[in-house]
Amino acid sequence: MVAVLTRIFGVHNLALAEDVVQDAFCRALEVWKFQGLPENPSAWLMATAKNRALDVLRRERTALTFAPELGRLLESEWTLAPVVEELFAANAIKDDLLRMMFSCCQPRLAEEAQVALILHILCGFSVSEIAGAFVSSPAAIEKRITRAKKILAASKRLLDVTSAAEFSARLPAVHRALYLLFNEGYHGASPESAVRVELCREAMRLTALLLDHPLGKTPESYALAALMCLHAARLPGRVDASGNLSSLLDQDRSQWDQDLVAEGLKLLELSATGSELAEYHVEAAIASIHARAVRIEDTDWKAIVALYDSLMALRPSPIVALNRAIAVAQQEGPERGLEEIHAIPDTDRLAAYPFYSAALGELEFRRGRREIARGHFQAALGVARNDMERRFLEQRVLRCQDGSAGKGLQGK
Repeated sequence: MVAVLTRIFGVHNLALAEDVVQDAFCRALEVWKFQGLPENPSAWLMATAKNRALDVLRRERTALTFAPELGRLLESEWTLAPVVEELFAANAIKDDLLRMMFSCCQPRLAEEAQVALILHILCGFSVSEIAGAFVSSPAAIEKRITRAKKILAASKRLLDVTSAAEFSARLPAVHRALYLLFNEGYHGASPESAVRVELCREAMRLTALLLDHPLGKTPESYALAALMCLHAARLPGRVDASGNLSSLLDQDRSQWDQDLVAEGLKLLELSATGSELAEYHVEAAIASIHARAVRIEDTDWKAIVALYDSLMALRPSPIVALNRAIAVAQQEGPERGLEEIHAIPDTDRLAAYPFYSAALGELEFRRGRREIARGHFQAALGVARNDMERRFLEQRVLRCQDGSAGKGLQGK
């Protein structure tokens, strides 16, 4: 809705577009309370936003300037309604989503500001969720979004997604935003839940939209889509029947969605063209090894460690180093895994990440040092971000007391 309305009002009227969307939702709260949920809530909201947009255009067309490329079409009553109707059509909405995604990624903005804008405007992320995705403070993210919106609003028009040069220049930031959106749904920092399937689906929908565009069919786009499919295939196993988190090593693999696995493997094949190797290729390759293993014992941990080495060369980070260390532990034992974790630089960046301390606890437990392990799990519990993580870690603390065995944390 924001994308379509910004196309109509002009990017300089972004705040007006957001206000109209908010009006539509407020209207829904008023009407649905008495009339009940409509058969198609999305269509109802779109129709309400469209009618509100027409009201604004008629009332403000002498006081405001709107999208310059639509020109006089919005000034004449004969063309106003047909043009707005056409812009709310399904195909036009797809184009406007792409325009908005790529407009948010203009060069004047730093990459993190570009990503934050896409997550906030197009994906409905709250400031706190974006802060969690960037491991930053909500106040800092709020300032970043406010500054970025001002720069975006100063643009004359939304990006023309038929321009190959501009499309290619901005594509990496779009990839990053979609990656973070999926990641937030799969194992993010939301205080509501550790798993938010709707965010994963939204990321997959927007990525599919990107692949529908001739300029978006790049090896990196296919690799990103493959990664999402292969991870999404495991979503049915991430939460057990009691609503508790289940680590990759403990999951019931019969619950994995084999159709999504097959789709992910097909997309991974399509990504294997050209000479560029992106981080999404490597992460998708790691996910494919897990997806192909019928049992945890069949996992090729040596290949996974090698792929993490490649990922560290492409995009070094404490999180990647932690995941690599856990894979080393699966291949060579807990002592080696602990050595690798203790060798990670900048571990202060992992202080608020519960599965850093949890990984230390898991490996110490496997060494038989239950008291030390319990201390690590309690430290992880102190920074747990939602009830799912808290229950998961409380079970680990209790396990240290009764000594029951577990398989590990890989794939959290």
